[in-house]
Amino acid sequence: MVSKTFGSAVSGVDANLITVEVNVGQGTSFFLVGLPDSAVKESQQRVESALKFYNYRMPRQKVVVNLAPADIRKEGSAYDLPIGLAILQASEQVFFPDLEKYVIMGELALDGKLRPIKGVLPIAIEARTKGFKGFILPKENAKEASIVNNLDIIGVETIQEAVKFLSGELAIEPLVTDTRDLFYHSQDYSEIDFADVQGQENIKRAMEIAAAGGHNVIMIGPPGAGKTMLAKRLPSILPALSLQEALESTKIHSVAGKLGSDSSLLARRPFRSPHHTISDVALVGGGGNPQPGEISLAHNGVLFLDELPEFKRTVLEVMRQPLEERKVTISRAKVSVDYPANFMLIASMNPCPCGYYNHPEKECVCGPGIVQRYLNKVSGPLLDRIDLHVEVTPVKFDEMTSTRKTESSESIRTRVENGRKRQEKRFKDHPDVFCNAMMPSHMVKQICQINAAGKTLLKTAMERLGLSARAYDRILKVARTIADLSDSEDIKVEHLAEAIQYRSLDREGWAG
Repeated sequence: MVSKTFGSAVSGVDANLITVEVNVGQGTSFFLVGLPDSAVKESQQRVESALKFYNYRMPRQKVVVNLAPADIRKEGSAYDLPIGLAILQASEQVFFPDLEKYVIMGELALDGKLRPIKGVLPIAIEARTKGFKGFILPKENAKEASIVNNLDIIGVETIQEAVKFLSGELAIEPLVTDTRDLFYHSQDYSEIDFADVQGQENIKRAMEIAAAGGHNVIMIGPPGAGKTMLAKRLPSILPALSLQEALESTKIHSVAGKLGSDSSLLARRPFRSPHHTISDVALVGGGGNPQPGEISLAHNGVLFLDELPEFKRTVLEVMRQPLEERKVTISRAKVSVDYPANFMLIASMNPCPCGYYNHPEKECVCGPGIVQRYLNKVSGPLLDRIDLHVEVTPVKFDEMTSTRKTESSESIRTRVENGRKRQEKRFKDHPDVFCNAMMPSHMVKQICQINAAGKTLLKTAMERLGLSARAYDRILKVARTIADLSDSEDIKVEHLAEAIQYRSLDREGWAG
């Protein structure tokens, strides 16, 4: 007898429907076909042990399991449950009248219990798109899948529960989540606040501009000046995620297996801070079975690279293309997947190996040429892609001990959101552009027009700093954001002047 059910294969952040067909006939062998990997092939032993635990039997006949379409590679152990249920029906041990109405996924333990799987959210979205009645999966993953409405989410703990549910012996109430209610109630802001930062008003201003326009930032300053403290507080002034952005980010974390069993929807902007020993594959994604990297996990959020020159140069160089295209494409001989990577890059670095070059009080002990070599670890093309270069100076004792209240993240965020609303209105006819930092060159020419005085100022700055065409665009984008924060329709000379000053590493003398 032939039995059929459905599973799914995740490719990138999307899922493809997989048909699981089982035929039990004359013979004695077990065949698993349809381009399975080793983990899928090993399902025979897990399925057999799980069935025996509940007094079912593995057919002592010829069993052919086909995973179609056969040209898509099947990976992982999540096909155990659909294979086990299809074998039970094909061998006529149990009859499931609605087996083909459900997408079924789950990894079996030897005692028949179900273990959680990755990529549940894109699978649930695909199941709803294809018109299935429901999705049967491990109970630990049910909360994550339940944010997809118009789909019955049936969480089960064992294969026996799945058997009883499908045969009508056990009623399981589908898990239902009000996605919008969950999203808006999860949007509590972080406990860390810019009100904790004493002094550093110029850096806070740069962070506000970066948040308002989605700009990348690099902070250069001595140890203990507060670079990391400021970077960690950036998400607290970013606009709240929209529901669409939250779903995009949740899909990526679901595929990477980064969502816990008690979480279902990311409501806060991601903040990723990888260590400087990270490999290029871990940063941008990849591997034999392609997985999203840190830049994709930071999608719609912040990627913080502390001690930037300590990262391997190859690691930093692979970020150049994703920074421009807002996505990363991972190509293999048989597969090519795209992961979104629309993130804000925040980097910090010391000005030299000892950390005290240009320090107002302490003397730098680095020898001749050492500062130049240290700064050269970060390439010019990468610095070109960073809009704001900010010098962080040590906090003075009087500021550190001051009891004066500093501005909170909430009040800064209000101004940032007002700036973003102006941009939202400006780019309403451009679905791929959400903020000033994302404007392509042709749009910069249309939107960031400056008067004669501004052109003279910018020409002087370009000649003295030796800026590239890309840096020219960056200055105009930052100036446009500063104008938005000032509720100004036009880019004025003072806006341009402030934008130009955020190019510290382009100045003469910084090379040592």
